[in-house]
Amino acid sequence: MTDQVVPLHGTSPAARALDEEIAAAARSDAKVLITGESGAGKEVAARQIHDRGSRRGQGLLALNCAGVPDTLLESELFGYVRGSFTGAYRDKAGLLESANGGTVFLDEIGEMSLRMQALLLRFLETGEIQRVGADRPAARLNVRVLCATNRDISARIASGEFREDLFYRINVMRVHVPPLRERPEDLPHFIDHFLAHFAERHRLARAVLTPAAHARLLAYRWPGNLRELRNVIERLVVRAHDGRIEEADLPPEVLRLVAPTVPAGASLPPAEALAEYQADAVYRRMLERRLSFWTEVYEPFVRHDLTRDTLRRIIQRGLRQSQGKYHELAPLFNMARGDYKRFITFLRKHDCLVAHDAPRDTAPESVPGDATRPT
Repeated sequence: MTDQVVPLHGTSPAARALDEEIAAAARSDAKVLITGESGAGKEVAARQIHDRGSRRGQGLLALNCAGVPDTLLESELFGYVRGSFTGAYRDKAGLLESANGGTVFLDEIGEMSLRMQALLLRFLETGEIQRVGADRPAARLNVRVLCATNRDISARIASGEFREDLFYRINVMRVHVPPLRERPEDLPHFIDHFLAHFAERHRLARAVLTPAAHARLLAYRWPGNLRELRNVIERLVVRAHDGRIEEADLPPEVLRLVAPTVPAGASLPPAEALAEYQADAVYRRMLERRLSFWTEVYEPFVRHDLTRDTLRRIIQRGLRQSQGKYHELAPLFNMARGDYKRFITFLRKHDCLVAHDAPRDTAPESVPGDATRPT
């Protein structure tokens, strides 16, 4: 992912919290551990920390620790002296030495071997490097180190794959980059940004998404996060016909999501559109495939993959089919006999006991222990 192409700012609470974390990290030279899923924008966060900090006039050099074999990683980081190995025809400065006065970003540090972790820890403690093949350390360096990982470092420490002392050394400040599915309000902004960027990059007229195509993009979960979104939008821009991107132009993984057709001229706010199409897809899966509410709704909800608004819309769909009778939702949602009380308790806890818009001659069923109330 190219830093200049991927924005992180947005209007969602998650985006504002991320911006505050980046601003706090930029105010000092403290070491920072950036966490987040693959493709979420960890390198972009590192770039923003550097660009908003006191070292912005100096360079930021990056290295993906997972992309360099362990046998080469030491020389990449610390450099080497002439004759230290076959092909070492001259002295060469490593990444840390080249970044003196600036910032080094070590991506996927969780993939680093225990031996390399020990060497990095020594540098972080002393500021000294020793080139491969040298007989003594070089002068101390003044380098700010930012690290990132998509791994669960705590689990790797427990399994003996990551040094606990190194973790404490790099985890002075923590910046977490949330996945795209946790900030749906920002998705329209990212889509617009990439449409404009790639039209300019490829010297094309800016393509326009049809309402149906736009709704599909909003409803998709984007497991590859910003990197996946960026690549999909670039492909769509390059292949757009007559400046329009139709629903049929979208990749198969996006089209696999079951979603109703958007009526001509229909328009919903982005967050509402996402909730509406997610609710419809989940509801259809439960009814058509006989899948349980607990696996299709409850588990994604507690993982924060579904919002409260989406949950309420799913319940509303069920109530329309059951004519407002909550007790009929248990078999409709493929729950086991006896799950009704647990189901109602869950909905009440999260304020998702919604009213059914029943016909005037049909009164909605009341929920035991609590009146059915509107959203």
